[in-house]
Amino acid sequence: MGLSELRRKVNQIDAQILDLLNRRAQIVIEIGREKEEQKIAFYVPEREEEIHRRMASLNRGPLPNSVIRAVYREILSGCLSLERPLRVAYLGPPATFTHLASMKKFGRSAEFVPMRGIGDIFTEVEKDNADYGVVPVENSTEGMVNHTLDMFVDSDLKICGEIFLEVSHTLLSLSGKLQDIKRVYSHPQALAQSRKWLEVNLPHAELVEVFSTSAAAEMSGRDPEGAAIASDLAADLYHLARVQSHIEDYPKNYTRFLVIGKAFGPRSGTDKTSILFSIRDKVGALHRILEPLARRGINLTSIESRPSKIKAWDYIFYVDFEGFVEDPPAREVLEYLCEECSLLKVLGSYPKELDYLI
Repeated sequence: MGLSELRRKVNQIDAQILDLLNRRAQIVIEIGREKEEQKIAFYVPEREEEIHRRMASLNRGPLPNSVIRAVYREILSGCLSLERPLRVAYLGPPATFTHLASMKKFGRSAEFVPMRGIGDIFTEVEKDNADYGVVPVENSTEGMVNHTLDMFVDSDLKICGEIFLEVSHTLLSLSGKLQDIKRVYSHPQALAQSRKWLEVNLPHAELVEVFSTSAAAEMSGRDPEGAAIASDLAADLYHLARVQSHIEDYPKNYTRFLVIGKAFGPRSGTDKTSILFSIRDKVGALHRILEPLARRGINLTSIESRPSKIKAWDYIFYVDFEGFVEDPPAREVLEYLCEECSLLKVLGSYPKELDYLI
């Protein structure tokens, strides 16, 4: 079979795909009308995860599941925008890693609203100016984002999902030449994650901390002797040259982000629950709190403590565990914690992010 014939077959398949996509979109519009009549939330994260899992189980290749998931992310995003575009607040300006994580979760058809600070993201969602917010919470090399954890103490917002993004840092400047760089701008975590590379390659450069990697790119665009550690996307957005890619000190550098909204969703089948609690100051108090989780076979995936800021040496603990809040084992543990803790708050039950493991 010649090249022309193969291309003709591809064109035929493309026409069929386009027709099926539009037929799918028509059904989604009808679903949107039904949701409106029944007063049902138009965005359902667990339904989205169900579609991704089903497509992965049906996939026989040669395309890998990661590609299928990326394609369907945009299909779902585009179809959802026919009902109503999602408005998503994120830590801006554009081209930050939080922006990239937001696009990974919601697709490019959502409306993304850049905010200056993590607190502003919470406020935007609380005031119904955004449907959801995306905030960084943890990095695999630098640890927790404490400001995000602290926000959950007083906020009534819920965790609706999580996103894992593999973070790769690029050094950007106007000239693209390493020898021209005397200052490096970036977010403190990006500087910390690239510390060894900077010590070897730019030992005498001044390191300037700014509130985001995109702000760093913007500043280096006005400084002929400056450079920025930022995302690769920032190079195109701020018209900068790439000096060096992948300057992070450790490969497989992931940041975990949380999706925040106003309501819990139903069980997805592969869920995670997040809680915060404060315990009374007694010997062995933390052990008594955590032991019932192990006894009921609940897998604890994360625990972090923060000062309560109410009393000296008083701490609030943040815990993630596998399972849905209404599962019998989780329900039993939470009932026990209600009696033992001076403060207990269920932050959310939401689908686990599986994409980063594909």
